Amino acid sequence: MQKPEQQLSQKQLDAHYIGMLDYKEAWDLQKQYVKEIDKEERSETLLLLQHPPTYTLGTDRHPEHLLLNDAALQEQGIALYEIDRGGDITYHGPGQLVGYPLIYLDAAGLDLHGYLRNVEEVIIEWLSQYGIKGTRKQQYTGVWVGDEKITAIGVKFNRSRQRRGFITSHGFALNIKSGIASDGFSGIVPCGIQEFGVTSFNDITGDQMTVEEAAAQIAPIFKRHFGFV
Repeated sequence: MQKPEQQLSQKQLDAHYIGMLDYKEAWDLQKQYVKEIDKEERSETLLLLQHPPTYTLGTDRHPEHLLLNDAALQEQGIALYEIDRGGDITYHGPGQLVGYPLIYLDAAGLDLHGYLRNVEEVIIEWLSQYGIKGTRKQQYTGVWVGDEKITAIGVKFNRSRQRRGFITSHGFALNIKSGIASDGFSGIVPCGIQEFGVTSFNDITGDQMTVEEAAAQIAPIFKRHFGFV
């Protein structure tokens, strides 16, 4: 009989980068995948991608944290969606790696806060490979470098209909491109946090890392932290 850790090591994760995808298309895709994973008709999946300029308002939404009116949104070409993840308002756009883990969490020993900390740890470990100290702030979810946020995290735990547990959706948004803070974050109070700023990997390092390169490096770290092959 296999030991639990040996069984865990057999889990398969379909992790792949799919490039630029409209937010609504990605949201619909997540809903479809959640149903299929629940029925065990699809492997657990990590979608890695980018979105065109988009603001999303989570379930803890504060509309006053959107600083642009409808006309300004249209002029700047930024879409707006009210969605079903936790958290307030955030920005997605080109130059940002968005990761949607769609994985099953068994009810036995379930730790939803632990799941969030593990997602943070994936980004913290990746940053550490470049000598960047990623940290947490006790009152906020996400990853920080100093007093600037580099990764926003907002998730939904979808109750399984077939098994005792949850399937995750939504996920993390890691800023890669230089200047992304002024691209779209300037039009909102990101996550409702007024006292701290936003940064990106390329702003910190002066490098020209691409989103696709970051995706290729982060996927194996995610697999290892969550017990996949």
